[in-house]
Amino acid sequence: MNRVTLEDAKQMLSAAEAKAASLGIPYCVAVVDAGSHLVAFLRQDGALIGSVDLAIDKAATARIFDKTTSDLATLAQSGKPLFGIQESNAGKVVIFGGGVPVVLDGTIGAGAGTVEQDIAVAEAAITALGHQAQSSDATRSSREAS
Repeated sequence: MNRVTLEDAKQMLSAAEAKAASLGIPYCVAVVDAGSHLVAFLRQDGALIGSVDLAIDKAATARIFDKTTSDLATLAQSGKPLFGIQESNAGKVVIFGGGVPVVLDGTIGAGAGTVEQDIAVAEAAITALGHQAQSSDATRSSREAS
């Protein structure tokens, strides 16, 4: 089966935790399944309370729109095709970086640092599974998703 299992999610969280530690920032990291439901969650000591929902919502946003949240941020600017998308889905759509798709059926979201740091933490988690992260630049050919 080609889906994110609990064991996959644990492995991803472990890698994300290590990357966050290397950045010196306490993180919240969420892994969701193909239906955008939470599979596993990590909140490091000292992570901001506001990052809890952001990490989960980033992962869910990436999954339901099959784009990275940083790609959505670009497409949601004034005059762009998805302007206002953040108001959809009961306002739970997050349009800044940190939600990244997994080649398997699922996504990961990370929140606590800068957009670039959030993306790095999420991509480290995906790489831990031996997959290439799908980001807005070099990895587009691997799979269009979150």
